[in-house]
Amino acid sequence: MIASLLKKAGRITGKAFRIAALSVASILALIAALLFLMSIRPAVPRKYTDTVKTGGSVEARYLKTGSLKVKRKKIPAPEPLKTFEIYYPLEMRSGNGKYPVVLFLNGTGIPASKYKALFRHLASWGFIVAGNEDPGTGTGASADLTLQYLLQQNADPDSVFFEKLDTDNIGISGHSQGGAGVFSAISVCEYRSLYKTAVALSPTHEETAHALGWNYELDKISVPVLMFSGTEGDFETQLVLPFEKMTEMYHKIPGRKAMARRTGAEHGETLYNADGYVTAWFMWQLKGDAEAGEAFTGNSPELLRNTLYQDQQVNIE
Repeated sequence: MIASLLKKAGRITGKAFRIAALSVASILALIAALLFLMSIRPAVPRKYTDTVKTGGSVEARYLKTGSLKVKRKKIPAPEPLKTFEIYYPLEMRSGNGKYPVVLFLNGTGIPASKYKALFRHLASWGFIVAGNEDPGTGTGASADLTLQYLLQQNADPDSVFFEKLDTDNIGISGHSQGGAGVFSAISVCEYRSLYKTAVALSPTHEETAHALGWNYELDKISVPVLMFSGTEGDFETQLVLPFEKMTEMYHKIPGRKAMARRTGAEHGETLYNADGYVTAWFMWQLKGDAEAGEAFTGNSPELLRNTLYQDQQVNIE
């Protein structure tokens, strides 16, 4: 009797084990599928310039695609950068002009290859835009390496970028960990003096950044800074950049600056929801576009009047 029961129990246990194993395999397959989808899904919607709402004429103008056709160049880079992703105006190949440069530092787990639409948009306005696949951009080190590579290409007669960089007009932007990397690049990194302006999108706040080894120093920043964040989701508003932390950081930055929070935007959406103003900022700061500057200057800057944003502050004059 006991032997019979044990034999039956063994069959049941074996069946249960096979069911459990099958369930685990199914879960692992689902996780693998989700990771694959995340790996191929862009961080920026391909047609975001057609769908993002705008609340002012300057924002609307610079959210539109620029007039220039764009080319992409993907180049092997040293570890951990893996590749350089560079977008530039097609006309650069045949003309003698020089183009302002904007470096972009990606957020955690979102390499530059997922920012195609964002890079292409800015390049269409006449910029050379460069990023990389570094998973750890917070120190700003990969910004230095990317800029170093571009400067080498600018001096290489065999390069498509030979004497094409406007080295007096170099900007930098970044999102999340990359936003912290922006502050590192312009305050403590070797090439900090080469940047003319910066944009930080939902940058990891100072306390957390420093705990992770991203030791930027806000009081050492000497270039104009634009900072955006969102108002939705605990990840954005409680972990990455609580409003009180954002305000503290803003007041530590000396000189010209502006900040705002995009109403209703979650952490990932801040990467592109404010891109009309990000493009306008670089057009103004790096190309001297007075119309773009109206978003941030004058008696009534558009950013302060835009109802799609809140908690705006502008200290430019």
